[in-house]
Amino acid sequence: MKKHATRREHRTNRRALRATLRRRTAGTRATQRAVRAVNTGTPQPVRTRLIAAGLDDATAKRFAGAFSRGLLADDVRETRIKLKARVRKTVQVKLYAASTFAARLATYRPKDALAAARFETLAGVAA
Repeated sequence: MKKHATRREHRTNRRALRATLRRRTAGTRATQRAVRAVNTGTPQPVRTRLIAAGLDDATAKRFAGAFSRGLLADDVRETRIKLKARVRKTVQVKLYAASTFAARLATYRPKDALAAARFETLAGVAA
């Protein structure tokens, strides 16, 4: 273990290590939550299905809208989202069954080459 020159460097290093641990923990919990939700067999939002399939939360959030564009939803539910201040709005969330999701995953490829490779890997694992 490296000895730090100053107390400030030591604190900075420890803070960075704690932040890394928090990010990893949050990612693991999000994945476990998504897997449990998908295993129930009920229709789920695209983002949940992408996380359960193996994408990280940020990438799933980024591509969920484009992934589901033009796809007919199997079910719809309403949820409330928070806007500015205390304002809340009720919005519809499209839910997709496993078969619909698998069919779309087999054909969807984003323009970004790195993301397209990740989706191709997911499609190969899911098939």
